[in-house]
Amino acid sequence: MSSKTYEPTSPRKVAFLGLGVMGDPMAGHLQRAGHAVTVYNRTAAKATQWAAAYGGASAATPRAAAAGADIVFACVGNDDDLRSVVLGADGAFAGMKPGAVFVDHTTASAEVARELNASAQPLGLQFIDAPVSGGNLGAINGALTVMCGGDAAAFAAIQPVAMAFAKAVTHLGESGAGQLAKMVNQIAIAGLVQGLSEAIAFGEKAGLDMQAVLGVIGKGAAQSWQMDNRGPTMIDGKFEFGFAVDWMRKDLGLVLDESRRNGARLPVTALVDQFYADIQASGGQRWDTSSLIKRLR
Repeated sequence: MSSKTYEPTSPRKVAFLGLGVMGDPMAGHLQRAGHAVTVYNRTAAKATQWAAAYGGASAATPRAAAAGADIVFACVGNDDDLRSVVLGADGAFAGMKPGAVFVDHTTASAEVARELNASAQPLGLQFIDAPVSGGNLGAINGALTVMCGGDAAAFAAIQPVAMAFAKAVTHLGESGAGQLAKMVNQIAIAGLVQGLSEAIAFGEKAGLDMQAVLGVIGKGAAQSWQMDNRGPTMIDGKFEFGFAVDWMRKDLGLVLDESRRNGARLPVTALVDQFYADIQASGGQRWDTSSLIKRLR
């Protein structure tokens, strides 16, 4: 259990939809912060188990979970998964009260964020796209970075509540801005991890003690979170740390789709996406993203 210290905020009635590796601990932080949490998960047994472990409640449908909630959080797989828990007779929007806010932590497209924001408005609801960075460990430790798009007043209402599982919750603009910011994040990571992979592989071929080398260059301009946290495990050939290659390819697909719409040129990102396809083809779908180095050994 995380030792995170929560900033005081008025208790809210909230729902959380999706109890995967991110959603489970995020919902737990909300419950421990004093909020009344009702959860929904596609596999109902997982929601029941979460409620027993954390002292919250579970519901059989997104609509039932969202009923009466001030804020509905979600963290599911992709655009279609998101629509499935939001829309329709059993979707969250059907159960939410006017004035409530839906906060989506799924890494999805900016298009679906704008679509659901438009669907929310006639119902008297607000929609905030709020993808996260920090991975499973960030979720467990309550130290996620949350990038938000949508109405400024709605953001102000949800920010102190979301701080239960985050170290930063930032409003970046209108609907879709959070998803676009997450794409920027993934572009930066893709190029960085490939560069780190090439650096380590080069040093190994040159006969250097790469743990020692990273210890030196990690104190200079080459330092990064990836170098500090994944460099040593890359050297050791260990790839069981968090964000999976399958998820990264999903995210980079969103990035490349958006770049085709907005005209951005992403030659390195497109190349690294194909390198990740190589990792998938070699059986590394669930390895973490630092497994790019395996192509170079």
